[in-house]
Amino acid sequence: MASLQLLSDEIAGCQKCPRLVSWREEVAEVKRKSYQDQQYWGKPVPGFGPDDAKIVIVGLAPGAHGANRTGRVFTGDSSGDWLYAALYKSGLANQSTSSDRNDGLQLNSVRILTAVRCAPPGNKPTIEERDNCAPWFTAELKALENAKVFIALGAFAWDALWRALREIGLPLPAQKVPFSHGASVESNGYLLLASYHPSQQNTFTGKLKPGAMEKIFSRAGRFTLR
Repeated sequence: MASLQLLSDEIAGCQKCPRLVSWREEVAEVKRKSYQDQQYWGKPVPGFGPDDAKIVIVGLAPGAHGANRTGRVFTGDSSGDWLYAALYKSGLANQSTSSDRNDGLQLNSVRILTAVRCAPPGNKPTIEERDNCAPWFTAELKALENAKVFIALGAFAWDALWRALREIGLPLPAQKVPFSHGASVESNGYLLLASYHPSQQNTFTGKLKPGAMEKIFSRAGRFTLR
């Protein structure tokens, strides 16, 4: 779909948030010691996955030395390692690892994007930055015409997803369902699901347990077969 490719190009050129522009470029220049020999992406990160995806997974923002380095969402850090391993085990990816944009990873009817497209300091975007990025978020969701399942990774993504889906006119309950791992809403042929984010804060502490995301992804896959 040409419109999605054009949108991805426009997202990669965004300069709306001075704090985020400054931070993403500083990280790309200074670099982490273990990545000194690599060329960082250092720009907003577009979505990844097929244009006709039926499942959309939404994260918070690119990792400073993950997607901000590799240029592909959830690629090159521990969060991505956990996420793509779970997608592979659920039959939604062709491999369990993701190291760079050219590693051969393909997603099966899944597209992954983030509510905020630039790496934020401390992994904490401001409300203003979230709102600045919202038009990109809603435009990509609107362009994914075959999407029937939306999965939010974490409370920030859950809130942003509800706001964006309402804006594009999806039939949602008047009262937003509070975030919790496994929370779900089924409405008029669409399914919303929530999972803890696969951050080290959640995986190292055992808050997000092995197999927990696979259950959610398997449910998403079954829903698309209806």
